[in-house]
Amino acid sequence: MEIKALLALVEKTLDDFKAQNVTVIDVQGKTSITDYMVIATGTSSRHVKALAENVALDAKRATGGVFKTEGDDAGEWVLVDLGDVIFHAMQAESRELYSLEKLWETAGDHRQSS
Repeated sequence: MEIKALLALVEKTLDDFKAQNVTVIDVQGKTSITDYMVIATGTSSRHVKALAENVALDAKRATGGVFKTEGDDAGEWVLVDLGDVIFHAMQAESRELYSLEKLWETAGDHRQSS
């Protein structure tokens, strides 16, 4: 699956599951670990876990790949590594505390949707 198609799939899943404050950061050429970081806020630990689970399931269905998920035990911050796209589902408090957008601010282009 092409990167842009994978990114679109992640964004659609997040929209379908009512993720809040979705931000896409283009980090191509800035890091070797991925091309895009996607960050979204969930309203509760259950919502954060559901966002991560559904992103991983939809990506698996579309690509046949198996993707690594970390942090799903607590639900404060769950990371889903899709290879070319890394997705971070976070509760608002964790997102504010870690400020991933600021960390990558100088690294690439950002776009944000509701």
